[in-house]
Amino acid sequence: MANVDDFAARLLEESKRFLEKAKDETGSEGKTACLHASLALAFCSFEAHINSIAEELSLQSELSVLDRSILEEKDYRLSDGQFALADTSKFYRLTERIEFLFTRFSTTPIDKTESWWAKLKGAIQIRNQLTHPKQHSEITEQIVADAIQAIIDCLDTLYRAIYLKPYPRGKRGLASTMTF
Repeated sequence: MANVDDFAARLLEESKRFLEKAKDETGSEGKTACLHASLALAFCSFEAHINSIAEELSLQSELSVLDRSILEEKDYRLSDGQFALADTSKFYRLTERIEFLFTRFSTTPIDKTESWWAKLKGAIQIRNQLTHPKQHSEITEQIVADAIQAIIDCLDTLYRAIYLKPYPRGKRGLASTMTF
């Protein structure tokens, strides 16, 4: 898991660096490319973080098959009169997995009135428009900055709720450690 955690952190740093590069770009073509890269990498990082948390939590012995199904994104089936995980994948929406993590592994319920939740849901819509385009969508520095900050805030809230400590890389905010 440490390798996945390190990779997820690196992707987040790359995302933040592409946002910084977008701010320095003078041409609209380069700026747009950096913003697209930043947003895509931010969500790659976010999903890697969520997968890492889910993988760690899936090691708990008292989990039900349905719990494991959601954490491991595996389908389940009835086998010899009992539910068992299947070899096939079953994907859940990112927001559903986040809600599940809060509900199942935290004593603190998710507060959907916090600004990061609304910003995260908006960022997911923008990411989906970029990933599955049906029309041209304009992406701005502010949209990408809000998306990255929402991801950081969500991870921080999750870490505090599950691990009872802040997300270790959250203090830097949008400042990248990379210099490329």
